[in-house]
Parts: sequence; C-alpha cells; structure tokens
Amino acid sequence: MLRMLVLTAALVAAPQAALAGTLDRIKESGVVRIGYRADAKPYSYQSRGRPAGFIVDLCAEVAKALGPGIRAEYTLVPAAERFSAVRDRRIDILCDPSSVTLARREMVDFSLPTFLDGASALSRSNRPIGKFEDMAGKRIGVLAGTTTENTLRDSLANLSLQATVVPVSDHNAGMELVWSDQIDAYFADRAIIAAMLGDGGRPGFTLSRQYFSYETYALAVPRDDGAFRLEVDRTLARLYRSGRINALLAKTFGNRPLDDLLKAMFAINAVPDK
Repeated sequence: MLRMLVLTAALVAAPQAALAGTLDRIKESGVVRIGYRADAKPYSYQSRGRPAGFIVDLCAEVAKALGPGIRAEYTLVPAAERFSAVRDRRIDILCDPSSVTLARREMVDFSLPTFLDGASALSRSNRPIGKFEDMAGKRIGVLAGTTTENTLRDSLANLSLQATVVPVSDHNAGMELVWSDQIDAYFADRAIIAAMLGDGGRPGFTLSRQYFSYETYALAVPRDDGAFRLEVDRTLARLYRSGRINALLAKTFGNRPLDDLLKAMFAINAVPDK
C-alpha cells in the first residue's frame, strides 16, 4: 500500500516538475540555450559568425525578459535536427522559421505566432515557374523534411502533375542546383529566397509573384512545459502590444508597409497580461 502511495505521488509530481523544468534550469545555470539556423535568412542565419535575423532578435528579447542575470547561448542546428534538438532538451527554444503543424506538436510545443510567409519558386527568367502547372515535367528542388516539401508533393499529386522533386539538405544547396542548371526551380519560403537572391548577385533569375502556400511561424519550445512557454508568449505579446515589434521588423525588412495579414496576426496575438 505504501509503495502504491509513493508511486501515485511521484506520478502527480512529475507533471509539476516538467512544468517548471526549463525555467528552473535556466535560473540555476544563468543560461538560456537558443537554437538557430545558418541558412534561413532573413529569419535565422549566421552573419560574420554570429546569429542574426528577425526571429533570432525575437529570441534575444525572450532572453532579456527572463532576467538581468540570464545569458543567451546560441547553438547552430541543422534543419533536419531542429525539432529533435528541442525534444531532447539540447536547446531550450528554437528560433527559426518553423511552421506550426499538428504533427510537429507531437514532438514540441509552439509559442504565439511570430510571422506569416509562404512558398514561392525561384527559376530562370527565360523559363519562369509561375504556377504549379508550370512545374509539369520539371525538376523542382525543396528543403527536405519541411512543410514546404509536403505542400509541393501534395499539390503536384492533387493536380496529377508529373515532376521530379529533388530534396536538398539546406537552402544554399538548393540555390546552387538552380545556378548550375541541375534543377529548373527551387521551391521555398518567399522571404528566404528573396534574401538569397538579393545576396547572390546573379542575374537571369526570377521569383514567382504567386504564393503557393501560406505558413504560420512560431517558436518551438519543449512539450509539457507550460511555465516556460508562458514566459515566451508573455514576451511576444508585450512586443506586439507595445508596438516594439515594428522596430524589430524594420531592422530586418526595412520600413516598408506591413502586409495586412501580418498586421492582423500581431493585433490578434497582442494578448493582455491581465
């Protein structure tokens, strides 16, 4: 009987321990571990060996909100390992353009939304890819293991279009395949392609005007850790509510007018403290 009572108490206590786990570790160590990507500009990337990008800046705000004695420790994570890094507690928070899906919620939890984007296609100007039908018979590159890859494959199948899908390990590899004419187009988040195209300095390529999908980004955090997720959400909501989000957006995207959908997203998620 005593053993049963001890076991029951342990099971009841376990969720409570999980809820406070990340915050307790951060306060004890003085470090919040932030995962970021090398190649997801303008959201999460390396600039002169340092983390940069709009979503990385959001995570820096989270780190500051955790307390004056908390230091941010940044870790590069490959796209294929980013969610397992959160699940396995190698990082406390994933700061990249991660789309929220129910399947991913089996592995991690997500914060309030951070951005809205969607997939577009980069192709040669003399052979433009402007819609899914233009992909018939073509070789289309896409980042492996992403919602963008799922969208591409599902859409081609639903439209009964035959195309060769070429999964790649990172965005730079995909862009190189386009440059070298080994694929006809690269299918990825529009802002990421636009940033890489701007940096590339190679003429003769075009970015489709059409969005082939819409993606809602959020920060991935450990599952069953409501206390930490609440602190992350509290920071994001305050940024949206105060208008400080506009300065962070301008730092990355300039002072161009916000898309109406993005403005609505920030307004909806400006959750009050009380």
